Amino acid sequence: MNIFARCLLGAWIALAGSIGPAWAQSRTIILATTTSTQDSGLLDVLVPMFEKKTGYTVKTIAVGTGQSLAMAVRGDADVVLAHAPTLEKRYVQEGVLTNRRLVMHNDFVVVGPPQDQAGLRGITTALKAFRQIAEAKAPFVSRGDNSGTHVLERELWREGGVTPAGSWYLQSGQGMGATLRIASEKRAYTMSDRATFLALKKSLQLEILVERDRPFLNIYSVLEVSPARHPRVNHAGARVFADFVLSPEAQALIKTFGVEKYGEPLFFPDAGKQEEQIGG
Repeated sequence: MNIFARCLLGAWIALAGSIGPAWAQSRTIILATTTSTQDSGLLDVLVPMFEKKTGYTVKTIAVGTGQSLAMAVRGDADVVLAHAPTLEKRYVQEGVLTNRRLVMHNDFVVVGPPQDQAGLRGITTALKAFRQIAEAKAPFVSRGDNSGTHVLERELWREGGVTPAGSWYLQSGQGMGATLRIASEKRAYTMSDRATFLALKKSLQLEILVERDRPFLNIYSVLEVSPARHPRVNHAGARVFADFVLSPEAQALIKTFGVEKYGEPLFFPDAGKQEEQIGG
């Protein structure tokens, strides 16, 4: 091999080495999402459908919504599926996340032991339920992880004029599934998204005691990480994923997911809607 050929080969290897990882990354999407989408089993169906349809590979990281949004803000994820509207809108205003679109909703519920030591059964408002738990000093397990669930819980305590503290107020620092299991073991109350509770209900000694109040509305959105802030993110892949979860095919799956197993859907599709169009 002459000198010119050697130089050409060396240049080609160097170029291949520099673009190889980038090309591979272009077919991989990092999805930061909530534990509820994972614990409910929705992603176990939705992600394989997306991968088969598009040829992309999804690396899913399921943590609390606060953590998933923080990952996106750092540029450690390409796309986010979250349920903390206030935080999401703030990051969009700051230009870190873009193209926030509603995907689906379900609702939160307050669950507790069948004995219902705080007497919540029959209460129809979230604030009254939270005040009554505090007044009774009944054990309550909070996620305590800055997730969308935890953010709403803190808002409800505050609006109810309660500062939760003391031995009755426990913080798990874990996802929704683990928090529900702890509440069941301790015969305590907690707030859960309905989907995760229904998915785990058979293994829990807990019942839904308070539901259907407007503050319990739980809206999920998909957001893309801004390529202007983080040029190395896979923005093209993020857009493909975001468009997919809003597609008629994915929305039809969301509409029926859980019906066969639980007798009711775990989520309600919301593609193309605004928040004010979603009922409580």
